[in-house]
Order: sequence, then C-alpha cells, then structure tokens
Amino acid sequence: MLSLRFAIPTANTLIPTKAKPKSGLVVQSGWSQTGLLSSLPKRYDYKLQAATTDLTNGRDSVAEKEVELPEGLSRELMPKHVAVIMDGNGRWARQKGLPASAGHEAGVKSLREMVELCGHWGIQVLTVFAFSTENWIRPKVEVDFLLSLFVRAMKSEIKSFQEYGIRISVIGDSSKLPTLLQKLIDEVEETTKNNTRLQLIVAVNYSGKYDMVQACRSIAERAKNGQIQLADINEILIEQELETKCSQYPYPDLLIRTSGELRVSNFLLWQLAYTELFFAQQLWPDFGKEEFVEALSSYQQRQRRYGGRHS
Repeated sequence: MLSLRFAIPTANTLIPTKAKPKSGLVVQSGWSQTGLLSSLPKRYDYKLQAATTDLTNGRDSVAEKEVELPEGLSRELMPKHVAVIMDGNGRWARQKGLPASAGHEAGVKSLREMVELCGHWGIQVLTVFAFSTENWIRPKVEVDFLLSLFVRAMKSEIKSFQEYGIRISVIGDSSKLPTLLQKLIDEVEETTKNNTRLQLIVAVNYSGKYDMVQACRSIAERAKNGQIQLADINEILIEQELETKCSQYPYPDLLIRTSGELRVSNFLLWQLAYTELFFAQQLWPDFGKEEFVEALSSYQQRQRRYGGRHS
C-alpha cells in the first residue's frame, strides 16, 4: 500500500518557492471599487443580475493601495492554497422558487467575491470544484446551461484576469467538453500563464479518482517505454503526474465545503491527505466574506502536525 506521507509536507510545493512578501499590509494594485470582482452583495434577492456582467466597466486607472486583513486573522498563518466545493446552488434556487440556472448564476457571484478576497489577503491559489465527472447525470438542460455559463464567464472576464494578474488553470478531462469550451480554456490558460497575483484552478469534468487513474496511466506508459524503472515509482513521481502539477502549491492547506454536507465528494483525493477541513452550513450563493473569515479563523487556530507531535 502506498503511503500518503508527503516527503516535505510543510512546503506544499513541487518546485522551489519564490521569496515571501514581508508581513504586514498587503500591497494591492488595481482592485478598484468598480473593477474586477468589485464589492458584491453578500446575499442575493430574487432579482438576479447577469452572472457574466463585465465588472470592469468604468473602472479607475490601476493604482496601488494597501489592504488590511480582517481583525483576528494573521498573515503569517494564512493558507497558501484554499480549495472549495461550491455546493448548494440548486437548493438555493429551489428555496426561492427559481430554476437551477438562477442558483448557478448566483454561485458565480460568490466565486467572484472569493477570488477578490483571496487576492486581497495574500492567498496564492484558489481551487474550485465547478463540474464533476458525476455531474453529467444531471438533467441535460442544467448541464448545457453550466457549460454555457463557463463559456460566458471566461469570455467576459479574460481581459480582467489578465489585467489584475490572475492566472487561470483548468484541471479535469477536457476531452469530453464541447470543442468551443476546450478552445476557450486553451486561450485563457495561455493568455494568463504569466500572471502571479493569484492562481485560480477550476476543476471541470474532474474527479479525484480520475486524477489518480490518469497519473497511473502516464507512469505506466513511461515504464512501458523504458523511461522509468519500477524502483523509480514513489510518491514524488505520482504527485508530478497529478493534474495539480500546474501549481507551485499543489496541496490545499484548507478545504471549504458549503451547504452542510460532510464529505469530500471525490475531489482532490490524493492532494487532501493533510488538508484541514471546514464545513459550512450556508449554501454556496450565501457564502461571503463573513463566512470566509470564519473558515480562515478556524484554520489559523489549528495545529498541523503531519503525523508528528509538537514538543
């Protein structure tokens, strides 16, 4: 049986890390009040605005500004990588007598707010579970809407992602996605690949089991071709073949799941080995700044031992 002990778990990185910023206030550039991911309402009523509205219209010129952390949060204890299972869009819509599509649109608004907060507070990577391999069994009209929502959202925000330094990475089996979406994913990833403010990893047609299977297939192919030997196969090699190899920080420090469900639902199964878990009662469209601060505060109060013991 393979051990899930990481060689250097506290590093949370596959490659040498960059120099850390000095503690204290975060220096931000360009997060204007009317710009990308501007201040969004934390709760939404029945009158939903279009989820893909370009929030950058009328924005001021890019300017440097300092953003303080919310009271009680420590910069030194801030997670580098936060993962989110965005659950509850459908239930949110049903509670309001709305179609499922309205819940997904409201969910996009919550995601925008979280991306903004991560950028302000110095979180390096945000990974979100947008569409699982199991979601194909949902009604076709809902699946078609979700896929079209991905297209509209990426088209409307690609310029803003680039301007504000957000790198987009998409993980999952893209071969089963519509051709238009595949091409758009390639375009967005290529356009934003050199951005360094925040990496937003979007899991689309993804599952943790799929990720490990594709890694094993890649390793088996290399062994078949004589590129590696049996003795070369170890945890590090497997981790280098997982889809999260696209990130400098591939292992989430904190996983948040909304809607009160207490499971990881086939998400990042290998990568979550030492991740701290936080389960929120709020449905995803109702998850905002206050709830995010609560999750981060809970994380910062925990001791991460990785199987060891503090003296």
